[in-house]
Amino acid sequence: MFESLGFENWGPREVSVVFGLIVGLAFGALAEATRFCLRRGLVGPRAERRPALGLWLMALAVAVAGTQGAVALGWIGFADHRFLAPDLPVVAILAGGLMFGAGMVLTRGCASRLTVLAGTGNLRAVTVLLVFAIAAHAAMKGVLSPLREAVSGVTLGLGDLAALGGLPGGAAAWSALLVAGAGAYALRSGNRPAVLAGGALIGALVPLAWVGTGLVLLDEFDPIAFEGLSFTQPAADTLFWTVASSSIPAGFGTGLIGGVLAGAAALSLIAGRFRWQSFATPRETGRYLAGGALMGVGGVLAGGCTVGAGLAGVPTLSVAAILALSSIAAGAVATHRALERRATYGYRADPVLTPAE
Repeated sequence: MFESLGFENWGPREVSVVFGLIVGLAFGALAEATRFCLRRGLVGPRAERRPALGLWLMALAVAVAGTQGAVALGWIGFADHRFLAPDLPVVAILAGGLMFGAGMVLTRGCASRLTVLAGTGNLRAVTVLLVFAIAAHAAMKGVLSPLREAVSGVTLGLGDLAALGGLPGGAAAWSALLVAGAGAYALRSGNRPAVLAGGALIGALVPLAWVGTGLVLLDEFDPIAFEGLSFTQPAADTLFWTVASSSIPAGFGTGLIGGVLAGAAALSLIAGRFRWQSFATPRETGRYLAGGALMGVGGVLAGGCTVGAGLAGVPTLSVAAILALSSIAAGAVATHRALERRATYGYRADPVLTPAE
């Protein structure tokens, strides 16, 4: 479809950077305004958990409906996508999800939330994102890649059952079930309509990204990656594009990260919420660095973060994505409870809100 858009001097990759920037700007502004964060919905202050989870599930409901609607219309398809690979790397997904969940509790924010916070002046989030990107790249292509390959080699053959669409009822029934369940919880979460509308708009960015990279920018002679919203690989790609742009081209993910930072910064400045924040103690610094490393490696093993494997992955009806999201949630809850019992690293059960929240 790309050849019909009339771009003469730009190829699909160049346009995908701009597209990623636009999607990122919207995500950054919306997530900053609504404090969009799955971690807060799972283990945040008790009074905030239900509204925060309801907001996230509203986004998921819209993401599932929009993505499966695009599939039904024949605009996109996931048959050849890694999410629907017939061999499920079950050990890697379980271990990676638990690691990512633990890491996002230690850093008090998942990768997407920390990217938003980095745009609002939170230097702790900036530091964690650097560690996160380096650790992710080490697991994908660096010193930790042999470990990733070994763990990922343990698979479970699912065949046609790699997606919920292969189960009785088919894709339509399972999509409707997910949309109804997530939507019902969201509507009863106590959120104001404006907040739920913000969550719905965030969810709409998921099919927009899939359709944009998989249909609108599709060029058989100059193909680009079919990508959705994600933060693990884009963070690593953005870091190394920043230091070696002459040899590493930017893509949709690089534009996305830049857009999220810019969108969150712009809205926080306009609303007067921009604040420079940093670490309080060396112990806190160590906790955040450890959490960033866990999220980086865990995100690669699990196949994505709370957004990549969760918000964008679950709408593909992938069993791998659902397992990854479940493992992330389990890791977060288990780590929170362990820290709650031991009061380790200065952590408290219902901590006073800090910038990384």
